[in-house]
Amino acid sequence: MKCVLLLLLGLLAPHQSCCFEFVIDGEWEDDLPEAWSSLDHQERNKRAILTSEEEEEDFQAVRGEDITVKSYKVESRITSRFAHTTVRSSVVNSGPEAQSIVFNVQIPKRAFISNFTMNVNGITFVGSVKEKTVARNLYAQARSRNKAAGIVRANSQDMETFKTEVHVPSKSNIEFELHYQEMMERKLGFYEHVLYLQPGRLVPHFQVDVYIYEPNGISMVEAPNLLGDQFAEMIKVTSSKEKAHVVFKPNLQQQRKCESCTGSAVEGIFSVKYDVIRDTNAAELQVSDGYFVQFFAPSNLPALPKNIVFVIDISGSMWGVKMKQTVEAMKAILDDLELEDYFSIIDFNHNVRCWSEELVPGSAIQIADAKNYIENIKPNGGTNINEALMRAVQMLVRASNQGLINPRSVSMIILVSDGDPTVGEIKLSTIQKNVKRVMREEFSLFSLGIGFDVDYDFLERIAMENRGMAQRIYANHDAGEQLRAFYKQISSPILRKIGITFPEDAVANVTQKTFDKYFNGSELVVAGRVLPSAGDTLISLTSAMAYMDITLQTEADMTKLDMQLNKQQHSFAGFAKQMWAYLTIKQLISERSLAPTAARKRKLTQRITALSLDHQFVTPLTALLVESEDGRERLLADSPRDPKQGCCSGVMGPSKVNMVYATPPTPPWVHATTSAPKQAQKGDVVLMTLPPIVMRVDDDPHFIVHLPRRNLDVCFNIDSKPGHILSLVSDPGTGVVVNGQLISTKQVQKNKLRTYFGVISVFYQPEGVSVTISTDRITMTHGKNRNLFTWRASAEISQHGVRISIVRNSHVIITVTENIQVEVMLHRVWRNHPVNVDFLGIYLPNNNQYSPLAHGLIGQFSQEPEMSLYDIHEGADPLKKEATMEVKGNKLLVTRGWQKDYRRDRKHGSNIFCWFIHNSGKGFIDGHYSQYIVPDLNSFLQMF
Repeated sequence: MKCVLLLLLGLLAPHQSCCFEFVIDGEWEDDLPEAWSSLDHQERNKRAILTSEEEEEDFQAVRGEDITVKSYKVESRITSRFAHTTVRSSVVNSGPEAQSIVFNVQIPKRAFISNFTMNVNGITFVGSVKEKTVARNLYAQARSRNKAAGIVRANSQDMETFKTEVHVPSKSNIEFELHYQEMMERKLGFYEHVLYLQPGRLVPHFQVDVYIYEPNGISMVEAPNLLGDQFAEMIKVTSSKEKAHVVFKPNLQQQRKCESCTGSAVEGIFSVKYDVIRDTNAAELQVSDGYFVQFFAPSNLPALPKNIVFVIDISGSMWGVKMKQTVEAMKAILDDLELEDYFSIIDFNHNVRCWSEELVPGSAIQIADAKNYIENIKPNGGTNINEALMRAVQMLVRASNQGLINPRSVSMIILVSDGDPTVGEIKLSTIQKNVKRVMREEFSLFSLGIGFDVDYDFLERIAMENRGMAQRIYANHDAGEQLRAFYKQISSPILRKIGITFPEDAVANVTQKTFDKYFNGSELVVAGRVLPSAGDTLISLTSAMAYMDITLQTEADMTKLDMQLNKQQHSFAGFAKQMWAYLTIKQLISERSLAPTAARKRKLTQRITALSLDHQFVTPLTALLVESEDGRERLLADSPRDPKQGCCSGVMGPSKVNMVYATPPTPPWVHATTSAPKQAQKGDVVLMTLPPIVMRVDDDPHFIVHLPRRNLDVCFNIDSKPGHILSLVSDPGTGVVVNGQLISTKQVQKNKLRTYFGVISVFYQPEGVSVTISTDRITMTHGKNRNLFTWRASAEISQHGVRISIVRNSHVIITVTENIQVEVMLHRVWRNHPVNVDFLGIYLPNNNQYSPLAHGLIGQFSQEPEMSLYDIHEGADPLKKEATMEVKGNKLLVTRGWQKDYRRDRKHGSNIFCWFIHNSGKGFIDGHYSQYIVPDLNSFLQMF
């Protein structure tokens, strides 16, 4: 991103006052005060826009002749994905004369500068963020006549330059300190924190520290050495479950380019990559200091099929390296398509051509033909963007009308262009309206602008209005690699129509909470303020559509995280409030760029300004006023605009280019295309209940069969071996199987090894859907797709006639075609119990609608057998009566006893009185219990 920073400063003799001036060249047009409009417009544009081939001066953190850099230290504190970075440097003018000393810092484009302080010859300058015109007026009061001017050019793909220059006498001491904040954006499965190190000279005290604290734990952390082989062993990473510390501290000798060199070898990117431990349900809710943040990053779901129309600019300006790199990138992208994906290619200059008029599947033959087509493209002519986009939309509409598009697939247009329209409709606002008019709500547009000849602001608006995003591709870098990296981020859509809701009386000022799509490896983030009425626990509900319909419930304790943060030395207290402000400002800036009226734009401007001031962020509407303690000497820093009318991505301004996956902006379409779930209420649980009359299998395992005509319960135990899989319900008529696998206690007690159910499987054969419940997780399998869910969060999932309702750390109910239900109860024992283990209980309603073919240890009783009970008398145990039971032609001696139902009291259970059948149910069940042992969890029973 190119920008120009114009620095005016001056210093008189030491006994005289000094004055500093920071002015950024390039503004939002409607924010320029009249006093500034006299600048020559053409000259400003000439300075602001650099060609990609221009060489820039070598970057150094500290510049100047005969200066000594005593220390250069960078410290980042990352807490729950939010980073606060401080850059400090201490410098001495060791030369015999006064001179200018420059302090440079390259910061990520998505970061907000929050403060800058400087101490020069004992004069301390302290920064504060103010409304732009207020800051300029205060600065103007301190202007002096003697000024020196300098221009800083920044042209970088991911970083922007902050630069200050100060003229100081010989032997003067200068201390610089810059603060900036940013939210870590998850891409391709990890977060990356990047620091640019190039001190330009040897530094006696050089140190980089990155502290990470993630309350739920860190799954991986690494600091790849990008600085050169000589530093391979000097980047140290230490980590525990929740914390990590990365330190880089080379001494003077280790910094040298060679043993006798005086130049520093420290030059380049310092990168820290990490990811967090998340439940398989993927939602994480955190509450701190009166604010909440919810992260949502599922990764165990299959990718949805894609329908893609690639729209490629082949005008004359694409000739040469641009076209070559685009072709190579397209070939790699085409190789990534799956057979279930559909695609086509449109290329355009002054004319529009289609490789195929219809979408075709991503087969090997079609991909080979498409590659051959793009390899023979010869760029020439003008640029007809409007017609190309109209044709792309028509192609998707036609495919949808013909039923070629899977209703659960993701349809997108990917536009690649390096210039503004020159043929056909050339008015950008008209093109924007045309596209918005014909796009259906299930389609998305992604815009990639190559170089700086394209109006990036237009590409960004047209993408945001149509459920997509824009990204600039830097022509002076490897454009092909940038194209491939971008496509990789959107190549695996796994969710659509995501909505996150909270109890209405528990939260306020919530950021965007509906999202059109979620791409694998990224993250959705929602933040807001917690109200006093929220109580002790905050609950959220997340709903989404994928191959299945999903609803997840997430809970967070109101005080737990703050207690944890208070114990952490290097955590960033207040991260949740700053993250909320960061997200809100970013989203408001995006809304502002799409504001349909001047009144709406003014209202958004006021909100952005107020938030920026409250949270001390330098944004396009605020400036950083750095002033001495007496207020007489001042520096002014505000933010530029992106060249070629790209808004809001300047040195100290926000960047929208890279924010879309983690936190998409909030254009008007989000509420129109995404239907949010019902509002969560206090105590809401994604919960279904079973009828009161059920058949149960719990504990050792104890079977309780309810016979409704006689209104009595009969119970028996099965004394099988660990590892055996027992058929509970086997119904070829409905295609439903319920099986359970036995586990045992850790050791024998009273000469007996007790057994329990450790795994339960429900298989629906007609759709090939299998649900496997263990004490660790719930797994849903359909063909090659395998989805994992945890017991640690409530959720509801629907797919192909099977619905799973999970109640956190309690139970799960599987419903098949609304006619058959199975409830599985989770029993936890205390950790490291010397004998007992976690196990499962099974509860099946008597009104399940099995077919007449149903069998299994439980299923056979779906048709109640004829039974008589008589001769009830006192038994050997006076508390347990005995009787004679005639059933299935057998005469059995039965004992009156009781078993447990744990649905109402999960800890102690409720007593259910029943007549107990001895000898593993012999005579009551058909055949011998060993005949109910099946080979695997999805097996039908074959013996009856």
